[in-house]
Amino acid sequence: MKSVGHDSLKTGRTLEVDGKTYHYFSIPEAAKTIGDVSRLPVSLKVLLENILRFEDGRSYSVDDAKAIAGWLPKGSSTQEVPFKPSRILMQDFTGVPGVVDLAAMRDGIANLKGDPQKVNPLVPVDLVIDHSVMVDFAGTKDALQENITLEFERNAERYAFLRWGQQAFENFSVVPPDTGICHQVNLEYIAQVAWTATVGGKDYVYPDSLYGTDSHTTMINGAGVLGWGVGGIEAEAAMLGQPIAMLVPDVIGFRLTGKLPEGATATDLVLTVTQMLRKKGVVGKFVEFFGPALDHLPVADRATIANMAPEYGATCGFFPVDTLTLDFLRQTGRDEHRIKLVEEYLRAQGMFRTAETPEPVFTDILELDLASVVPSLAGPKRPQDRVELKSAKTEFEKELTSSLGVPADAANKKVPVAGTNYELGQGDIVIAAITSCTNTSNPAVLIAAGLVARKARALGLTPKPWVKTSLAPGSQVVTDYLNRSNLTADLDALGFNTVGYGCTTCIGNSGPLPGHIVDAIENNSLVAVSVLSGNRNFEGRISPNVRANYLASPPLVVAYSILGTMRKDITTEALGTSKDGKPVYLKDIWPTNKEIADLIASAISREEFIKRYSNVSKGTKEWQDLKVATGSETYTWDQKSTYVQDPPYFKNMAVEPKAPGNIEGARILALLGDNITTDHISPAGSIKKDSPAGRYLIEHGVDPKDFNSYGSRRGNDRVMVRGTFANIRIKNEMLPGTEGGYSKHYPDGKEGAIYDVAMSYKAEGVPLVVIGGKEYGMGSSRDWAAKGTLLLGVKAVVAESFERIHRSNLVGMGVLPLVFKDGTTRQTLGLKGDEVISIKGVEELKPRMDVIMTITRNDGSTQDVPLLCRVDTLDEVEYYRHGGILQYVLRGMTQAA
Repeated sequence: MKSVGHDSLKTGRTLEVDGKTYHYFSIPEAAKTIGDVSRLPVSLKVLLENILRFEDGRSYSVDDAKAIAGWLPKGSSTQEVPFKPSRILMQDFTGVPGVVDLAAMRDGIANLKGDPQKVNPLVPVDLVIDHSVMVDFAGTKDALQENITLEFERNAERYAFLRWGQQAFENFSVVPPDTGICHQVNLEYIAQVAWTATVGGKDYVYPDSLYGTDSHTTMINGAGVLGWGVGGIEAEAAMLGQPIAMLVPDVIGFRLTGKLPEGATATDLVLTVTQMLRKKGVVGKFVEFFGPALDHLPVADRATIANMAPEYGATCGFFPVDTLTLDFLRQTGRDEHRIKLVEEYLRAQGMFRTAETPEPVFTDILELDLASVVPSLAGPKRPQDRVELKSAKTEFEKELTSSLGVPADAANKKVPVAGTNYELGQGDIVIAAITSCTNTSNPAVLIAAGLVARKARALGLTPKPWVKTSLAPGSQVVTDYLNRSNLTADLDALGFNTVGYGCTTCIGNSGPLPGHIVDAIENNSLVAVSVLSGNRNFEGRISPNVRANYLASPPLVVAYSILGTMRKDITTEALGTSKDGKPVYLKDIWPTNKEIADLIASAISREEFIKRYSNVSKGTKEWQDLKVATGSETYTWDQKSTYVQDPPYFKNMAVEPKAPGNIEGARILALLGDNITTDHISPAGSIKKDSPAGRYLIEHGVDPKDFNSYGSRRGNDRVMVRGTFANIRIKNEMLPGTEGGYSKHYPDGKEGAIYDVAMSYKAEGVPLVVIGGKEYGMGSSRDWAAKGTLLLGVKAVVAESFERIHRSNLVGMGVLPLVFKDGTTRQTLGLKGDEVISIKGVEELKPRMDVIMTITRNDGSTQDVPLLCRVDTLDEVEYYRHGGILQYVLRGMTQAA
């Protein structure tokens, strides 16, 4: 940060806390010029303060501040404003390619005769390594160390590269692997709620805010910190000082009343909220929670709700700061001076919530009485598909013979499992995982899981032998309080041994199932099930051998591991038989709210948080033993590496950009349906050995057992472009009845892997387009979904609608996102995939302009189709003109030199 603000609105004020003076930019003072903003949602006040702080009459203007104020009284705006967050949060799957790009930019600026040292993050960047541990070992006391050992064997190259980055770049810190999930570490440690910086000898205070390269960055909104997931491309631009323009969002108010009833958990609450907001339609909007329930709803529960904003489609789910937030900061070991500063600063800004705070003005309002929440699951394919627990069996039976594709005469199939004394049937649960930031940050549901395990153990119940059980705590503090409450031994006894500290099953790092289980599933077309306490259950994400995936609270995960199937009603049928021969039901092992609260009070202490995070950067012995090259401002690329390679974005880049042209004579690479996720476009999970990426790795001497995951190889564009559109469940409508990443090359109609077809077109000089349906690119904020699309030779993606982050990422990589108009779809146009596509109007590109797509069919007939170009802002026009946001930034840095 070179400058903290500009005084044209004359909003500079001071605040004294414990004898220390802080400067800040006052919203109440600005209101004297721009109008009353006292009832503006707090989330929008954060945007307003950002404008006041950076206002310079150029990039940030008084008109921008007026645009925020003008959101009132209607609760909407068509104005665009800039935003620059206080900091950036990364995890290693998305962070490695970010650091790769920074290293490549240093090479690029050197080639343009600039200074490589100019390439540094200009705002603080924290990278938490949490996505690389896989559950190869589970259910044993040695599982944690065995998984760590394998993790370092697989990822030593990547980890050494990240340690180089930590030494080479200023303003860049790394939290080592096996510490915790980035969102939980952010919540428990990194976030300060009120951020501070010293500029020109003065101490400034301003709202903590962030972009994260993981869509679940939104979790931090539970602590009153405005943040959301962006693509790695946007994050890199922001860390290099570029403000990101955004339309002033609608803000949906969500009033919470009442209290959760006995037996309902925060997980059940968030699944209910997710379903309600998906039904409402909040894509691209802020959601801000308010109402009397906030007087008693703890930050852990708020964070659980905020975490799943991507699942309900919102940019964020924000909770204003109040006394419960301060209590949380105190419990998690924050400095008392910081806690006092948070309160006094936010009160001075009119951003501190109390029971007497007038309700803000909102675009629209939803309401939920917490007393109406009932135990629930979500699945089998989407997190918004909530199912009441009492109906789970019935609903699964319907799904089995409909969306899961099992013929009615095979619905009750059971087969013997080789080498065992049991059979496996349709709907049997093979993975039960307590995993993911959504719930492992919440002591109430983790203590509840431990109590279910304790009660089940005491009665002699155990998981079914075909269930792979695991526990991946979100931070080491979780282990501390499970140990202090004496619940670890109970969880271990049921096979829920700790397998790692990181994002495991939820990201597809569930590890292999036993071979005899896989054989039974694959040889008999069984629909196997996973039950996990995560936030994502999209097709093909959890395990390649599991077709149905259900999100559930941690205590329900334990209970379902004992039941072992979705074909029984867990609310009425016995889970098993006790040691004395009596049937045991769910109600017999379910803890009361008082039991949970009592253990939380006795087991969790401020001292544990302080102790654990005092040496957060130290890491394991394996981390400390990594050998890292030092002293080099540019990275020495190893051409033999299969993990880290120099990407091609800046190769032969000229000082001045080439003017964009129309797209002529393009072919369709993929014809896709609705709800195509970034998992479909760029999978994070396992690499099949007969896929293009698998063949590449084998050719480069990698044994299939060492393939690791796509997510772990995001630093190598050669692997990732071959993995683009390679999800095993993606369906290209050009090949009806076929699953997986396949396409057809025209005019000969030859079928092949999407990568192979794309490379054939590239060799012929033929540009490509992808056609999609509704909500194209929904899911994780995965930059490789855009990068891989570009490197395949795709010039434009035409869809009915786009998910917010993916649309932005496409523009950031120089790929046009285009939207059908007036009810037109691929179906109404009768597209088959053999058409030739041209797009006119690109040469005169303006924000949100119409362009014309000309379809030329096999019979020579043509059809002109109007499309809306979703390059939304003037800044985005510039990014596209330069071939991408990174090229735009790099040219700017070179010229500044």
